[in-house]
Amino acid sequence: MDLPSAPAHGDDPARTDDPPPPRLVLASSSPRRAELLARLGLQPVVQPAGIDETALTGEHPDELVARLARAKAAHVARRRGGRDDEVVLAADTMVVHQGRALGQPRDRDEAAAMLTALGGTTHRVVTGVAAMRGERRAERRVATRVAFRPLDPDRIRWYLATGEADDKAGAYALQGAGAVLVDRIEGSDTNVIGLPLAETVELLAELGLDVCMPPAR
Repeated sequence: MDLPSAPAHGDDPARTDDPPPPRLVLASSSPRRAELLARLGLQPVVQPAGIDETALTGEHPDELVARLARAKAAHVARRRGGRDDEVVLAADTMVVHQGRALGQPRDRDEAAAMLTALGGTTHRVVTGVAAMRGERRAERRVATRVAFRPLDPDRIRWYLATGEADDKAGAYALQGAGAVLVDRIEGSDTNVIGLPLAETVELLAELGLDVCMPPAR
């Protein structure tokens, strides 16, 4: 009687020759970006870039965030040897109000001035996102429009007392108590927090890290 033959190497359904997905490296010290990636089940290696983020003379905020994201990704990728088994992800976010970039306030007085200016108006939050895998690169730039409610001095003093404004671009945090300052948002809410997740997923997939791939059965 003929015995059934063993399956050929290539026919073994339990075996796969697909390479493992690349490791994700986050070139940022922002806990908010790490928390956003954790929503997708990602736990990246965190390695901040620590580059000079000074704007060039006459540089538009949209161009600045794109340049800084590219520079951060490239800096960390070089430091790690330009490996092909890693994707280095970087981002830079800026609040832009009436053509003026608002960074992190130097003190409570500057934070109060920022919130006073933002109250009752609409501003943009723009993020540059860049990734590198070996010699391959991908990038996005995402903008969200945020309309603030009118803010009286008591509301501003209350919010400053929460401490949230101290280290946030534009002196507010959408993911925290700062949400009560906002009337409406047009676009990505995760962009306002610091990393537009939908666009980041697309960018990572371009470099072979498909974070939305269903698990193998």
